[in-house]
Amino acid sequence: MSIFDWEHAFDTVDLRHQITLGEANTPLVQSKSIGPSNGLSNLYFKLDHCNPTGSFKDRYAAVAVSHMMSAGETKCVATSSGNTGASLAAYCARAGISCRIAIVETAPLGKLQQMMSYGADIYRIEGFGIDVEATAKTFALLEAASDAEDTALQVSAFRYSPLGMSGIRSIAYEIQMQLGPVDHVFCQAGGGGLAIGAAQGYLQLHEEGSIDVVPKVHVVQPTGNDTIATPLRDGDAQARDIQCTTKVSGLQVASVTDGHIAVTECRKTDGTGYLVEDEFVWAIQKDLARSEGVFCEPAAAVSVCGAINALQMGEIQADDVIICPITGSGFKDPKSVERLVSDLDCPIVSNEQFEDILAS
Repeated sequence: MSIFDWEHAFDTVDLRHQITLGEANTPLVQSKSIGPSNGLSNLYFKLDHCNPTGSFKDRYAAVAVSHMMSAGETKCVATSSGNTGASLAAYCARAGISCRIAIVETAPLGKLQQMMSYGADIYRIEGFGIDVEATAKTFALLEAASDAEDTALQVSAFRYSPLGMSGIRSIAYEIQMQLGPVDHVFCQAGGGGLAIGAAQGYLQLHEEGSIDVVPKVHVVQPTGNDTIATPLRDGDAQARDIQCTTKVSGLQVASVTDGHIAVTECRKTDGTGYLVEDEFVWAIQKDLARSEGVFCEPAAAVSVCGAINALQMGEIQADDVIICPITGSGFKDPKSVERLVSDLDCPIVSNEQFEDILAS
């Protein structure tokens, strides 16, 4: 059985069909620097980049591939901007399922290499993830391919893979077990699946009587991918398609995908939307590494940016208990790491020179 709780709100999968790599039960640590320096005394990081393939998407892939095994499906067709593909490729490899993935054109090399290492067949599609029409066409092709009896379409979105995405709710259960009551959860969003999973998990805990108050689940997006954040803040009933301009990989989702559901579920928790600039994301990514010891990709820093902005806007209190998921490892995006260390060097020195350095 997987480490996380299969029986709590997940559709049951027989034990013999469950595929696990030891996902979930990730650490929850309190901020020692970024929180206090920005006026947040109870800021916590949920370190989901510690999952087996380096991202929170393992919560989804473990459940999705297990359901495929249960259904006797032997072929997976999927979409990804990187992390979903890596997760699916790994769990499909463990299950002996073939995996073919349409990749967002701008996906980082590190994520492509990870997918190929697991043996997945991957293809970067022109305009996919950036242009609305190209993205819609890619989805249409994959939906047609998944009509085959032994084939499943896997997209890390409740709209396409509700069984697999039920695994994302586990993040709420874990936070409750690890810390207890919280006030706010800030979720970075491309398609919106993380925010939906967190909101639904907490709403279910409240319905069962396990918690008295549901924390506010907020959506945080780069300004250049504002499909959900502004509609949620403005009281709109639905999300919207946009032309994506953000450079934050992993959050480049031009189409609505799960946006409508995210607006609905987060609003049930009294959550709202926040927008952050790419440059602020790069800065917080560096700060997480150098002042917190948390090595993450840019998309993972977006939640923290949202929490800081919320306090500056006077929409949360300094002593509120705040959770920011850290969703993906820094190893996922080598170019962002180059930016992260552009002011540093690793020179070759002699032992004599090193002795002088140590003495200085």
